[in-house]
Amino acid sequence: MALTILKCVLKNATARRCLYRRLYNSSHGFNETEAKKKLAQCSGGSINLCKGENGIAELCINHPSRKNAISGSMMLELEERVSDLENWKEGKGLIVYGAEHTFCSGGDLHSVKALSSPKDGLMMCMFMQNTLTRLQRLPLISVALVQGKALGGGAEVCTACDFRLMTEGSEIRFVHKHMAIVPGWGGASRLIQLVGSRQALKLLSSALGIHPEYALRIGLTDDILSSAADRALEEAKTWLTPYTKGPADTTRAIKKIVASGREHLFEDTLRKEKDIFGTVWGSPAHLQALSKAMKPN
Repeated sequence: MALTILKCVLKNATARRCLYRRLYNSSHGFNETEAKKKLAQCSGGSINLCKGENGIAELCINHPSRKNAISGSMMLELEERVSDLENWKEGKGLIVYGAEHTFCSGGDLHSVKALSSPKDGLMMCMFMQNTLTRLQRLPLISVALVQGKALGGGAEVCTACDFRLMTEGSEIRFVHKHMAIVPGWGGASRLIQLVGSRQALKLLSSALGIHPEYALRIGLTDDILSSAADRALEEAKTWLTPYTKGPADTTRAIKKIVASGREHLFEDTLRKEKDIFGTVWGSPAHLQALSKAMKPN
């Protein structure tokens, strides 16, 4: 009996390590301290976390002056909020949304400009893949509430959630092609899992906007919300509630089983995405596209 209990404890501990392990470390050439120091130089905006007594947390991407673009300091805050949620034992659900009814316009161009060298781009890529992989592995059932636009890196963030809800008139768009790059935060790998390789190729190579009806048809979104903009968050909570009813331990166990099941070979795919991202970030075409994008209209 004691031996059986010990085996279960060890098995559970191994599962937890598997669930929370980082995708990259020094053996992959990743220097987390150096990456954080570089990202901290690019400030602006915030990532706000509110934990509800009902076990549902709200994570807000808050940088409205830049259409909720994610700065370097916001990347650091996102990692800190994910760490907090990993240790939240009462947690059952998570809603990720953007301030002022816009999800996220991607990486802040000022931060991107400061990280335009191939080395810096690769460090950012590994840092964000680590963070969003841990977000996806959280023992919480997560929902991305897409209002307004989810562009580029914003589209990648919403794929790291278990479900996506879109409001009328919203849009998800993988615009990386226009910047002469590819997704590097894990968005391409997750998109293939969600919609299949054929649809993913269409969406990435066309960079066309994905509206709610089309997203629902291809399986990228799970529902279209009908509430007015200021009521969408409440509707998202209502939508999520049936999936988070009951004891936290049960909900978290279910999520861990699903997270474990979808990990097969996924890390290999993420690392390949990182390698390909490294071949285009900082290239002449990327720098030219970046300079053009930063010019005032």
